Amino acid sequence: MLHKSKKNLLIGAAVIALCGSATVFAAPADQGRALATEQVQRQVNINSASASEIAATLKGVGMKTAKAIVAYRDANGAFKSLDALTMVKGVGRKTVKKNKQHIVLE
Repeated sequence: MLHKSKKNLLIGAAVIALCGSATVFAAPADQGRALATEQVQRQVNINSASASEIAATLKGVGMKTAKAIVAYRDANGAFKSLDALTMVKGVGRKTVKKNKQHIVLE
């Protein structure tokens, strides 16, 4: 009878052999890193972007908060500073701080 760790090793090797290579298992993690890197480099003009653009670009900002940002902008005019974003319900200082490199005010 095989020791449990040797048995698991043999099963793992068989699965890899059946799949053709171990890279099948590595692909999703690599794709995730590529997407995360792409998101970090994106910026959004908070004074002209749509709610969907804002939600897609800013971390911790969902569609509900993004719509609130657009509604506040429509009612009060363009944001003149990043701190002005905290006037929007659902946007706190922490959210602004972690997204400051992604926000453009034009």
